[in-house]
Amino acid sequence: MSTRHKAGTIAGTMAVLSITLTGVANGQTASFNQKASGYVEKFIGPHYRYGGSSPSTGFDCSGLSQYVYKHLGKSIPRTAEAQYQHFKRISRSRAWGGDLVFFHETSSPSSYVYHVGIYEGGNHMVSAASASEGIRWQTIWSSDVTFGTITH
Repeated sequence: MSTRHKAGTIAGTMAVLSITLTGVANGQTASFNQKASGYVEKFIGPHYRYGGSSPSTGFDCSGLSQYVYKHLGKSIPRTAEAQYQHFKRISRSRAWGGDLVFFHETSSPSSYVYHVGIYEGGNHMVSAASASEGIRWQTIWSSDVTFGTITH
């Protein structure tokens, strides 16, 4: 009995580990959020361009989020402020990888949104940072952020 229990526990642990490492259990398809979180990572590098919204010309922050969402079948507005207005606001604890992180000028969530990134979970995101930094995976550096979703 003890051996079966241990084998069952090991098998169960391996199944959980497999789901954790891949993000998707066998037989399931990835959710929109999982796809967005993974897809944006392919653009990490020196692909920044102010006003840019395509891989061939480069991206700014809102152009990147718009492109990723459009590629996955979701139409969202072009600017960070307009995206913020379009998305449902959620707490950090309810945010999933693939949701958006909006950066405000002040601690007020009604203040102007000057930057947006695609949330990766924890305290991380991918965003088009600047011409010198490019598109990068980065730590969320401000507490003046709001999380937004259109999927949950």
